[in-house]
Amino acid sequence: MNPIRKLAFVVNAQKDGAPELARELIAIARRMGLTLKHTARFPLPQGYLKGWDACCVIGGDGTLLGVAQESAREQVPLIGVNRGNLGFLTTFSADEARGYFTELLKGSFQIDYRTMLECSTGRGVRDLALNDVLLKDEVNSRLVRLEVFADDELVTDYTCDGLIFATPTGSTAYNLSAGGPILHPRAGVVAMTPICPHTLSNRSVIFRENVRLRIFNRSERSRLLVALDGQRVMPVSSDPVEISVARARLPLAQRATYSHFAIVRTKLKWSGGVAGPA
Repeated sequence: MNPIRKLAFVVNAQKDGAPELARELIAIARRMGLTLKHTARFPLPQGYLKGWDACCVIGGDGTLLGVAQESAREQVPLIGVNRGNLGFLTTFSADEARGYFTELLKGSFQIDYRTMLECSTGRGVRDLALNDVLLKDEVNSRLVRLEVFADDELVTDYTCDGLIFATPTGSTAYNLSAGGPILHPRAGVVAMTPICPHTLSNRSVIFRENVRLRIFNRSERSRLLVALDGQRVMPVSSDPVEISVARARLPLAQRATYSHFAIVRTKLKWSGGVAGPA
């Protein structure tokens, strides 16, 4: 990749060690003569990344999710440095960032373009999600009946606590906790996983990348809550809620040696091995 000349920083000052690490990385970039700016402001101001070469996000996965829309709109790669818990998206540890930052700024990285979902909840009301779109009743304890269509074909209807529509990136988030599958980030599909369905069978459904999904609320006296990436709630003005794969993709900077399944094994302590005798 081309060397980075203009670098923006987004720092979650609430994460332990994030401000201190930011000062170290900013000092490295300044010694290399880069043009810099930084913010700890959330939500990120629209247009903050316009015209910049890359953005270093220091925090947790939630911090990076809060920058994803702006990054996708402006096609500015994100460098995620983890100061949170799991770090599926912020894949550089603090030590890796310190040791590798100079080479990274010289262009020693690859771009992984991640699928995003576009969700519409009414005329002119649209938003993007990197991980998932959640549909549920506004009242947490109430079941909801949701009818799902894929390209005008009825899939089925669910009586459940809600439905999760996940990207491959989001497959290791809420989707996984609800029993959904792990998808490779380049799979180019959408996973639909019911939450606590009122049925003896509970299976996720995988849709192709260019599917157009429509979800109707068939519950009486019920209003839907539509949440994106667990951070933003969209107003629902009318049926149906529409979900599709967005044209914009998130450019995520990774080391050339990045391995998705190595991250999954490490972060989830996942192994396919069989335990030996006690």
